[in-house]
Formats: sequence, structure tokens, C-alpha cells
Amino acid sequence: MAVYLDVVWLLNVCFDSLLLWLTAIMLKRAVVWWRVLLGAFIGGLLVVMMFTPFSPYVQHPVSKIVFSLLIVFAAFGFKRIRYFLENLFAFYFVTFTVGGGMIAVHYFLQQQMNIHNGMLMTHSLGVGDPVSWTFVLLGFPALWIFSRARINGIREKKLRFEHIIDVLIVFDGVPIQLRGLIDSGNQLYDPLTKTPVMIVEMDKVKKVLPEELVGHLPFAASMDWLHQAQLEKWAPRLRIVPYRVVGSEQRFLVAIKPDRIMLCYEQQWLEVEKGLIGLNETNLSGDGEYECIVHPKMVQMGKQITAS
Repeated sequence: MAVYLDVVWLLNVCFDSLLLWLTAIMLKRAVVWWRVLLGAFIGGLLVVMMFTPFSPYVQHPVSKIVFSLLIVFAAFGFKRIRYFLENLFAFYFVTFTVGGGMIAVHYFLQQQMNIHNGMLMTHSLGVGDPVSWTFVLLGFPALWIFSRARINGIREKKLRFEHIIDVLIVFDGVPIQLRGLIDSGNQLYDPLTKTPVMIVEMDKVKKVLPEELVGHLPFAASMDWLHQAQLEKWAPRLRIVPYRVVGSEQRFLVAIKPDRIMLCYEQQWLEVEKGLIGLNETNLSGDGEYECIVHPKMVQMGKQITAS
């Protein structure tokens, strides 16, 4: 069987380049193309040396670790030990993810069971089952694209959860615990007092609100219902906040002043002395990750709650 060493080396360089590129994407490193090619070239040398008298040495696990250290050093350089180790472990993670994915897909497509003359027969080609070059050339890019999409999805999810905090709202002594998203796009203020407004799902707070108030939402143009006797207790708490959505006319949001608003931000509880709760009739998050949208000003204004 003829082995075209130049083709094997070129494919290995291309694959190593893609793995290093995916590593840079995962860690948000700046991609320097010549450094990536240099790291891939060093990785290609390992394949070439396997066809030389040095083959027993380069196949040793210690030699492979040394080569991986050189590959990462060439591709990303060395700034400090933590920076280098992050690059190294991410490179291992990407390599095992893509390589393991290809092996998993390969054996998933293999048929190792059939029925012959009424008998169930199984067979396995073992660890040495060859993977065709066509499968590698088609499967590697597909898994690379899939892995990149998943990494971007995980990063987006992580960024979103970094801005999700615990929120505690108190109405008439009744605490309501929520998950809130700190959103810089929320710039709602009470036009008279300039009090920031936190948007909360109606379903989460309606159990502590009077039925007369809940029944008049969504807010209509008439405000006659605000003068009902049943709402006399809540009248001093109520505010009408105008807002505008892109592509629609000006609307109004009913906001209520709670007894207390507390936020757990960066493992510290903060109390917001000045804030309103805007009632929203629909769910704010389709997958239930949060139930309210926190005004960023509330986080800035919040005072740390001491042990006392």
C-alpha cells in the first residue's frame, strides 16, 4: 500500500490550523495567521517523523505532550503561565471534541449487526477500523462548523447569565423572589420623579395586587378606574409611565412603588431605595431564564446591605 507522505502532511497541517483557529475563537484570542500556520507546521512534523527511525520516540506520550506545548507556544506565544495553560487546555479540549466527534459519527454509521439464515450475527472491526479519507475530508469541516457554533452559543449564554441576578421585591410584607436581567436598553424613568423602573412579569406579582388593578391591564386610555374605592390604598403607589416602542405609537405602563427592592449583584445584596415596578402582561423570556428586566441605574444606586 502506497502512502503519500506529502498529502498526509498537508492534511495534518490544514487540520491543525483549523483546530488552532477554533481554539482562538473559543478564548477570543487575536488570530495571527502566520503564527497559526507555524503551530500547524510543527504539528505536521510529528506525522512526518512517524515515518522515520525516530518513530518509537515521537509516539511516546511525553513526546506528544512536548509537541503540543510547542504548537501552542508557536500559535499564541507566552505572556504568563496562566495564559499559556488556558491556551494549552483549550487546544486539548477542541482536539478531543472534534476528534472524538468524528470517531463517534464514524461508528454510529457502521452496521455491526445483521441477520443471516435466521441467525443474529454481530461483528466488530475493532479499534483499527479504518476511516476513509472521504469521511475525514467531509466530516472534519462539518464538525468544525458545528463546534464553532456551539462554542459561540455557550459564550452567548454565559454572557447573558453573567447579567442575570437574584431580585427580591416586597409588597405589604410579602416577599417575591425573581430572576432579573440587567439590561442597558431599559431606560424607563418616571417622568415626574426620575425614578428608574424595573419591568416585571404580571403573573409573578399579581398574587399580592388587588384584582381591580389586575383586571384593568393592559392599560387603556381612560384613567377613571384609578379612582375606584378598592384602589384607595394603592393609589399613592401607582404611577403611569409613558414609553415608546420602535415602530409603534406612545404607550403607557402601570408602575407600582414596592416596600423594598433588593438585588444580589456580585455576591452582595444591594437595597434600592428609589425604584418602581412596571407591570408587563407578557413573558419577558421565552425560555424562563428571567422574570424581570432590571434598570442598570438601580444597580448603580443600590446600597450594600450590612450584616446588621
